[in-house]
Amino acid sequence: MASVHESLYFNPMMTNGVVHANVFGVKDWVTPYKITVLMLLDEMTISTSITLLDRRRLNKLILPLLQSPDMTLSQLIKTVEDSCPQLAYTVHLRLQLMADGELKDMEHFFDMLPSPFNETESEAHKTSVVGLFMRHMVLAYNKLSFSQVYKLYTALQQYYQSYERKDSPAAEPAEDTDMELTNTEELGGKMEKEELDLEPSDDEVSTRGPLSQKQAEYFLAQQAYLLKNDENKALDPAALQKELNNMLKFNPDFAEAHYLSYLNSMRVQDIFNSTDSLLHYFDRLILPGGDSKSNGDEGCGRSLRYAALNLAALHCRFGHYEQAELALQEAIRIAQESNDHVCLQHCLSWLYLLEQMKGSDSTLTEHAVKMAVHFCLPYLASLGIQSLVQQGAVGGKTANKLMDALKDTDLLHWKHSLSELIDISIAQKTAIWRMYGKSTMALQQAQVLLSMNSLEPVNLGVQQNNSEAFAVALCHLSELHAEQGLFAAASEILKHLRERFPPHSQHAKLWMLCDQKIQFDRAMNDGKYHMADSLVVGIAALSKTEGLYRKALVLKARNQTTEAYKVLQRLLLYCEKIKGTEMTIRVMLSLAELHWSSSCHAVALPLLLRSLAVSREYHLQYLASECILHLAFSQLMLGIPEQALNILHMAIEPILAHGALLDKGRAMLLVAKCQIVTASSEPSKQQKTQALEVAVQNLEEAGTYFTKVDCKERVRDIYYLQARLYHSLGKTAERNKCAMLFRQHNQELPSQGVPLITRL
Repeated sequence: MASVHESLYFNPMMTNGVVHANVFGVKDWVTPYKITVLMLLDEMTISTSITLLDRRRLNKLILPLLQSPDMTLSQLIKTVEDSCPQLAYTVHLRLQLMADGELKDMEHFFDMLPSPFNETESEAHKTSVVGLFMRHMVLAYNKLSFSQVYKLYTALQQYYQSYERKDSPAAEPAEDTDMELTNTEELGGKMEKEELDLEPSDDEVSTRGPLSQKQAEYFLAQQAYLLKNDENKALDPAALQKELNNMLKFNPDFAEAHYLSYLNSMRVQDIFNSTDSLLHYFDRLILPGGDSKSNGDEGCGRSLRYAALNLAALHCRFGHYEQAELALQEAIRIAQESNDHVCLQHCLSWLYLLEQMKGSDSTLTEHAVKMAVHFCLPYLASLGIQSLVQQGAVGGKTANKLMDALKDTDLLHWKHSLSELIDISIAQKTAIWRMYGKSTMALQQAQVLLSMNSLEPVNLGVQQNNSEAFAVALCHLSELHAEQGLFAAASEILKHLRERFPPHSQHAKLWMLCDQKIQFDRAMNDGKYHMADSLVVGIAALSKTEGLYRKALVLKARNQTTEAYKVLQRLLLYCEKIKGTEMTIRVMLSLAELHWSSSCHAVALPLLLRSLAVSREYHLQYLASECILHLAFSQLMLGIPEQALNILHMAIEPILAHGALLDKGRAMLLVAKCQIVTASSEPSKQQKTQALEVAVQNLEEAGTYFTKVDCKERVRDIYYLQARLYHSLGKTAERNKCAMLFRQHNQELPSQGVPLITRL
């Protein structure tokens, strides 16, 4: 309430100045905010000038106003103005007359309120929400002593004056009343003298007193729902923690407030406060004298084992694997003593996840799925199958087997309306298709997820579930758009990700890494290696392997071959250790390119053949096409262009169908190079001319791809080759045009010392 401590009012839980644990035993008490709401309800009851549309909007507004914590007057007036400006002005005028009048005006207001027992046709009927609220307020007001009524009226005046001061910044601040200094001994030392002397700011007016039971329950349920589904609409972490601290100040044993404090601390990755709040939550659940669910050995044991399980999940989230394992062992021990199979299943799932995070192989998943099915736990069973599918994808299973398994889980999801797992399944399909190199299928699955209506009920205007699945799908979409040169669209998707997943949220690292990688690729394409080097630090902070790989790419581009080779060798050993197949293949391809720069094309062949074998073993079609592309280039450099051209046809189709524009351009450029070399061996001049003209067309297509991704170095190389070919074909005008464009690009972007012929 507005700057009046709840002890000044009738409160049966306050004796001898000490707040009892169950402060929410009080149903309601009168505050200036609730008097203003009573005025609003009274005007709605007696007014006949409110249009039907305005009345509908006001009816939708009533329940949130009755259940939400006390607002400042400015907030309340603004809320009502959005629905009915005329009524907001009337309420403001009535409150002004009461605040500027005398105490008898407030007495008269309560005497003249419509009686819920007499009104049968209006909103104030005794069984209606409005009628119950009026009855509670009248009952609470009638129980106040004279001194408490006087202090309530003083608080009402201050409530209105704070609104007037905000509307008139130039006005002199009103003198502090001594209302808050009355009965300071009753506060039991909970508020310091200095705090009481300070005039509360307008934003703090509604947080000085405790909430009623309904207000507290509504506030906690609302914020918890928003934190789960749309974090941006919830209070920011600092403001929410301030409200929770105020709530816990009056009732330290309010377990649900401690749990929301735990969730709020997790938002900002605060390990200390999140652990403290979680422990406080479970401590309150097993307090003597609690509700019946927590009494007795079974209730206490249940709370203890789930407390240990949640603590293990918390430590696992922050990467404290040893502490997580100890907490998990404790939860398993207590669950076994209590014969709690459901808790044991959750422990088994977390044990598998912990083993996976520690990088060790585990065979617990299949056993966990069987036991989850046996105990009719569809959620855990589905998560287990999803983990098996992920293992299969990394382990080289074929796509058809994985998709069949996901189809079975989808049937389970729709049968039990597991909306969150439906999203996870579709996101998993997106990632699998992307890993196999089928970008079109990945794009389709991502679009399916984003356009699908959630099965969750729509509350508080929230219509989407801000889960990891949506973040993953949006990141894939952003990368796919960037690969096709649609950088503006990718930037819009990333902007939406920033708004939907704030930097302090759990899944923000996904879009942060995606953003850094896109910026890095653009800088490398544009030849701005200094800018790319500055981005490596940010990428390494989010992903160690990606950071090392990008660092090696920058060193290779700067012709620092020795340093790049050392980094790639270290990264190759690490990837083989953690079984990162995709990164292992990419590192081997980069090592082969380093051998090219030293003209050791024969040395690069074993690496390329090994990477091709691994790609085919794990069914990574797109990476296999990349390997064939590199093999064809090595064969070209070894003097067998015909063989290079033959195997190039094996890779060109997947690259043109699913590849990034940069890879499409590299493929067409390599085809043109092979055609140029083979043209010299043509028997007739006419055939040679035709071969060169086809090569020019392929160069033109490659130049189009490179231009779309702003790859200026490669566009310069295209102009150089085109000028040479036009010269050989005797087309002087075209040659001069390409030569001029090459010169312009060469002046803007000086050569890095890498000969055109020695790179792909």
